[in-house]
Amino acid sequence: MPLTTIWELMHNIAVIVGSLRAGSINRKFAHALEKLGTDKFAFNHVRVDDLPLYNEDLWETPPESVLRLKADIERADAVLLITPEYNRAPTPIIINALAWASRPKGRNSWAGKPASVIGTSGGGIGTAVAQSQLRSVAVIMGMVVMGQPEVYFQTKPDLIDAEHTVTDEKTRTFLASYLGKFDAWINRVGPGPAPKA
Repeated sequence: MPLTTIWELMHNIAVIVGSLRAGSINRKFAHALEKLGTDKFAFNHVRVDDLPLYNEDLWETPPESVLRLKADIERADAVLLITPEYNRAPTPIIINALAWASRPKGRNSWAGKPASVIGTSGGGIGTAVAQSQLRSVAVIMGMVVMGQPEVYFQTKPDLIDAEHTVTDEKTRTFLASYLGKFDAWINRVGPGPAPKA
């Protein structure tokens, strides 16, 4: 394969992390996945911190942050939703982003997008409940959600270092396998890789 075509075959992934905290373990997890998947994916970390709370009236003069969100989703080959778990549920910030990009009626930016839901916590169930709920919402919004493998990732001290490297070989192999299956899912159900920028 000519070297000039390698980048063209990479999938453009819209990544939404449902945490605004500077030290978010889910944001750190997102960067670790990005580092592991550099041969397959170009991650676009979609900004969601400046979105207003969803209000139908705002469509009269749509906020710039909302239009930017929709454009980021629409030009992506696939979506990766990375959610913490608050009170056995996905976070309000990620639900708000889903609501904005699904509207206005007839202009759902999520429709047909291959997607995966993943997350991490310090607890043993690793965001399992939040992921289950978020998958249901994503399906309703028209995303083509990968069902397997499920990844309920428990963050432990020093498992991901300051350079976002996964330090445990077994864990690194497991996450690389997950990313390989996500890549295969996008190839199977998506429209194809985005053209070279």
